[in-house]
Amino acid sequence: MTTAGTPGPALRIDGLRKSYRSPDGEVTPVLHIPAFTLGRGEQIALRGSSGSGKTTLLHIVAGILQADAGRVWILDRDITSLAEPARDRLRAECIGYVFQTFNLLPAYSALENVMLGMMFGPGADADAATALLRRVGLGDRLRYRPRQLSVGQQQRVAVARALANRPALVLADEPTGNLDARHAREALTLIRDMCREAGAALLLVSHDPAVLDQFDRVDDLAHINLAATDGIGASGAVTHA
Repeated sequence: MTTAGTPGPALRIDGLRKSYRSPDGEVTPVLHIPAFTLGRGEQIALRGSSGSGKTTLLHIVAGILQADAGRVWILDRDITSLAEPARDRLRAECIGYVFQTFNLLPAYSALENVMLGMMFGPGADADAATALLRRVGLGDRLRYRPRQLSVGQQQRVAVARALANRPALVLADEPTGNLDARHAREALTLIRDMCREAGAALLLVSHDPAVLDQFDRVDDLAHINLAATDGIGASGAVTHA
């Protein structure tokens, strides 16, 4: 733990384990992460192939799934020890999530989607939501519903929603997976720039080399996850020149 008066990292994981049980009773370990830390304001990309447990990890960090064992601290608060209502509050106050499939509500406008995200935090603020959408280049699309927006524009709404409550930690699950190369570069730049502006830490998972190459620090899930590697060490950091 951190010493008194010293703020802890945005994210710290100790001894995290998660398994799934099949209908016939077979237990398959998915995650065993002895240690992982993401500093405040730091940006890390996590490399992992399909089925490697990337989304499961993010869902546990966000409090959407519960771990079988271990601890996950968000700003010195152990999200794994909280009851569901408290986990929901911590997620709303401290975590932004950019989903691969965006998860926008189809019956609501871009502005309403961002404002709905705010309702789980300090409360809906139309002016702040409008400013965010203008920041992501959608000031002229406030009243458009998701089906009236391009895929790239939907992603921008999702980014604005994730940053709406000024979270300390942003999780991004293959956020460029549904975009072409040009829009993927634009979306990645937008996510990273907005996290820097907000002072938010970013944990992004991807298997795309073009995305991973943009980060100074890339951790390989196969190196930090002992469930997948049967004992490979827990550093796995790759530094690009």
